[in-house]
Amino acid sequence: MTSQIRQQIRLGADIGGTFTDVALEAHGRLYSAKVLTDYAAPEQAILDAMETVLAEAGLGPADLEIVIHGTTLATNALIERRGARVAFVTTEGFRDVIEMRTESRFDQYDLNMRLPLPLVPREDRFTVAGRIGAQGQELAPLDESALETLADRIAAGGFGAVAIGFIHSYMNHAHEERARAIIAAKTGLPISISSEVSPQMREFERFNTVCANAYVRPQMADYLGRLQVRLKETGAGCPVFMIHSGGGLISVETAAAFPVRLVESGPAGGAIFAADVARRFGLERVVSYDMGGTTAKICLIEGFTPKTARSFEVARTARFARGSGMPISIPVIEMIEIGAGGGSIASVDAMGRIQTGPESAGSEPGPACYQRGGLRPTITDADLVLGKIDPDNFAGGAIKLSTAASEAAILRDVGGRLNLPATPAAFGICEVVDENMANAARVHAVENGKNISDNTMVAFGGAAPLHAARLCEKLGINQCLIPAGAGVGSAIGFLKAPFGYEALASKVTRLSAFVAGDVNALLDGLKATAEGFVRAGTDGAIQREITAYMRYVGQGWEIPVALPDRPFTVADIDLLRQAFQTSYARFFGRAIDGLDGLEIEIVTFSVKAQDSRAAPMRRELTLGRTEAGVSVSRPVFDPARGEALPTAIVERSGFAPGARLSGPAVVLERETSTVVTSSFDVVMQDDGSLLLVRKGVEA
Repeated sequence: MTSQIRQQIRLGADIGGTFTDVALEAHGRLYSAKVLTDYAAPEQAILDAMETVLAEAGLGPADLEIVIHGTTLATNALIERRGARVAFVTTEGFRDVIEMRTESRFDQYDLNMRLPLPLVPREDRFTVAGRIGAQGQELAPLDESALETLADRIAAGGFGAVAIGFIHSYMNHAHEERARAIIAAKTGLPISISSEVSPQMREFERFNTVCANAYVRPQMADYLGRLQVRLKETGAGCPVFMIHSGGGLISVETAAAFPVRLVESGPAGGAIFAADVARRFGLERVVSYDMGGTTAKICLIEGFTPKTARSFEVARTARFARGSGMPISIPVIEMIEIGAGGGSIASVDAMGRIQTGPESAGSEPGPACYQRGGLRPTITDADLVLGKIDPDNFAGGAIKLSTAASEAAILRDVGGRLNLPATPAAFGICEVVDENMANAARVHAVENGKNISDNTMVAFGGAAPLHAARLCEKLGINQCLIPAGAGVGSAIGFLKAPFGYEALASKVTRLSAFVAGDVNALLDGLKATAEGFVRAGTDGAIQREITAYMRYVGQGWEIPVALPDRPFTVADIDLLRQAFQTSYARFFGRAIDGLDGLEIEIVTFSVKAQDSRAAPMRRELTLGRTEAGVSVSRPVFDPARGEALPTAIVERSGFAPGARLSGPAVVLERETSTVVTSSFDVVMQDDGSLLLVRKGVEA
């Protein structure tokens, strides 16, 4: 049985750092639009693009039955430090946890290592007496009198939000809830407590996460409120749902209370989009490549499911280096993200090396070629100079580009520094950004014990199809799919996302002390929590996944172990032990055995609930045999050959299913262009996807 809710007219909206993408699904047809992001009023860009797609579909706002939204606003607020002033209340003796971090150093030998400053400065962190033990017992009562005094101080201190994080509150949340009640009565401020935001072990990660939630909460609540009001003013009375970092849909009310769950919402939509493409074509191993105007994201997808994690980092101070950013302890689709988008700014460093990003021109002022005041060269400028982009047909002709402005910017900031003409300098810019992305993909694959060349690439986002073929050349990948609607892939992914939520709770349980009743009670509570969020959007069948994060006693981290969805008994201890050892062997080659007394323990339990969805129609990849006719060509710089080559120019809409075209070629569409280098051929698939196939490799 599948979900009872099946909206026929659905709109997905993705706010990115440069562009806002909207995809409308109406009666089996897809309409899309891409507009520049409005930083001052992000909701306005959604309304503008929504008006465009509704007009194309012959519909009005009142016809919409659901709006699904994802945004990078929470991420940007954390990175750019544009959040509320937060008062952090914690247990006496733990005031400096978020500044001391952990003993781990991402670079042991760098004496000048830089780490992100804590979101809450020391003068805004307050302590209170009271203590919960590691087993959840009250060791010392909460000092409510001191809390009353502290609440008065916070009320008079000009704070915008409050975060509460007490030691071991994931085991017993009574003190946090009581503290919230006392502070709320005197301040009226939004208050986040760690036992609700991230009820997991490890106080640094948990405290940082609750501070991050409080930091972005007023801004996100204000934005989401404005969005709902503006939608209603247009006549759209439909419900609005948000996509969270784990790839499921939650209500706007939940998102406003837990905005930290939205930090990776846009990229999560892209991963869902790629996973849907993988399932449609039966591709077991896929690497998704999502490059927009500001960032590029790489995600591994196995068995049609994106890899997930319980935490991730934002605002890393060292590229690719784990431990150099702010940890956010929430369920998330795991991916690696770098500052390499179409708007990423190119420069030359003191050693004469071309650098790209992470600084971006964004939508204001944008790349130099936009002629909106931007003077510094970007990757889009380099693509334009190399002939990859048609200056008269960018964004469907909505933005007219100036090749002369791009050349001038590149010559001034890059070519002049290196004594290079505009075209070689542009080639250098693109090579650097492509190599950075290739390195990111290699690192991500190696960290997960995978060989990147074993995958099929699925590329989407406004800039990814321009760079995908070259990236495949560098990574040794032989096939790349550019799905229909790739330019607005994340927004389309929102329409594929299930109503879903993952609830977690830490409770350290050794198998030798396993009490089935206690575990069942904990899981029942997690099931009720997860399903409660899902029921906000569907009344259909719900699927559940139960996971235990387990380790050998004494180890520093855990691995996920899938569990059956049923009540446990004492007789299941052997089943749990065997399941852990099997998973351990899969991760590390073999389980540890032969050591007497080596115990196994469960650290965290997880319940993921989501509504059932029908599988997409299965399709087979075709390698094509019919040569496509070409009537137009222009010179485009080919990186494999190092020179401009006569290149076939075709419209995607006129490319017949099964037709094959030998590269070099450029396939044009409104939201992006697909560059086929001389190493590849391109084949149109039955569903409108483009398949890039390396020449001489047919499987």
